[in-house]
Amino acid sequence: MNNGKLPAGGNYCCGIDIGGSGVKGAVVNMDTGEFVTERIKIETPQPATPVAVARTVAEIVDKLNWDGPVGICMPTVVKDQVARIAANIDSTWIGTNVHDLFTEHLPGRSIAVLNDADAAGLAEVAFGDEVVRTGTVLFLTFGTGIGSAFITDGTLFPNTELGHMIVGKKEAEHQASSAVRDREDLSYKQWATRVDKVLKEYERLFNPSAFVVGGGISRKSDKWVPFLTVDTPVVPAQLRNRAGIVGAAMAVAKHVTP
Repeated sequence: MNNGKLPAGGNYCCGIDIGGSGVKGAVVNMDTGEFVTERIKIETPQPATPVAVARTVAEIVDKLNWDGPVGICMPTVVKDQVARIAANIDSTWIGTNVHDLFTEHLPGRSIAVLNDADAAGLAEVAFGDEVVRTGTVLFLTFGTGIGSAFITDGTLFPNTELGHMIVGKKEAEHQASSAVRDREDLSYKQWATRVDKVLKEYERLFNPSAFVVGGGISRKSDKWVPFLTVDTPVVPAQLRNRAGIVGAAMAVAKHVTP
């Protein structure tokens, strides 16, 4: 990897993944899904207002010495390029035209913006486990919240946001996100019991052929996936925490604009 001049003739795009704690970005080889620069991460500004986050995104793109297309994923429903909810970001995002916002801060280049779990799902379809490309797969990211992407025979149905579904008496992500595990100091086994409860409800309603679990905690899937008792197979994501960046880059490369 390098941040200097990239090899001529490559199929490259920049991907930016906006999270609750950090904004991450890299330039991606679209043929392989590999980073061709280092990954740059900057703490998410607080408050994480649209302008503050857009400036952080522009700073990362500048540090990458990149002047081409930029795909951006973030934890919100993006419909007609307008942010519709703000569960884990500042409420001032609601109603913001995200395409116009990022175009203003990154002028003269192609921009695509989509939901972060949808981006990760796209990346797993292209570069992950074969199971993601066949049947009805529910891709879930466990982090600050629980992100979701519905994928049927490799095709994305966007903006599902199943982490906000009520399971029992609370939203799924309020009882089984990775952040909840950290906050309540749960053992992997204790946390897996909560994840199991959520997956069983998703299984009952949607009957997927497989669950694919991602997010940073998927790196330690061997410590908690074996405790799950849900009947549907549970497969760890292959791209781990690279998926959002890769999927965001794919969105601008393939002109995916929910």
